[in-house]
Amino acid sequence: MNTTDKRKVAIVTGAGQGIGLRICEMLAASGKHVILNDINPELCELAAMKVNLHGTCTAMPGDAGDTGFIQEMVESAAPDFGNLEIAMSVAGITLFGAFNSYPVSDFDRVMQVNLRGTFYLAQAASNQMIKQGKGGSLLFTSSVVGHQAHKNLAAYAMSKAAIEMLAKNLVSEVAEFGINVNTIAPGATLTERTLEDPAYTDTWSRITPMGRPASVDDIAHAALFLTSDAARHITGQSLVIDGGWTSMSPSPY
Repeated sequence: MNTTDKRKVAIVTGAGQGIGLRICEMLAASGKHVILNDINPELCELAAMKVNLHGTCTAMPGDAGDTGFIQEMVESAAPDFGNLEIAMSVAGITLFGAFNSYPVSDFDRVMQVNLRGTFYLAQAASNQMIKQGKGGSLLFTSSVVGHQAHKNLAAYAMSKAAIEMLAKNLVSEVAEFGINVNTIAPGATLTERTLEDPAYTDTWSRITPMGRPASVDDIAHAALFLTSDAARHITGQSLVIDGGWTSMSPSPY
């Protein structure tokens, strides 16, 4: 690796497919070396192969909610590939269920991945960035349900609203080191998972003011902007990307 590569490392969790994968492809195409994480080893390796068509990428399979693994991922990034510039927490888990009977096991898993994973990735990555002394960008993934109630998603929605507050609070902790921290809040988005529902596209096209769900490109472009030099003075913010759904909030039911 030559010296021009030294500030071009990005970690993206939960990137085996969908939004995370597209973000990785765009980061690689922009010249970043991408550390791509997913909990599924086979999916992680396959995704990294796809990203390598656009630039350079290393697969790092593991549980993004496991603090030991998070630390290992961050510690390997800098000495192996250069300085860590960007850390994006895309990994998240959605477990639907009625509030009155929601299982403790589901609640704990949602909080482990969505909250603990985001919190400790931010901690480990920002500590590395502070050590490097060159600043950096943290980006979290929230959701429109962090802004608007959605039936059977109490735990998930709570975790996403908390992630947005974490970004605001971290301004007081990391801004002085040249690190900005923001959140994207996607709405309905066409991914491998959502397209398993045959009615998904028609439903969300009907109730989204812009007339269609988001594409993964819609979300990835916003993520790349918020972690780019053009957004260095933007911090503590949450960007909702939902085609106007939260402005009008029509029910999908």
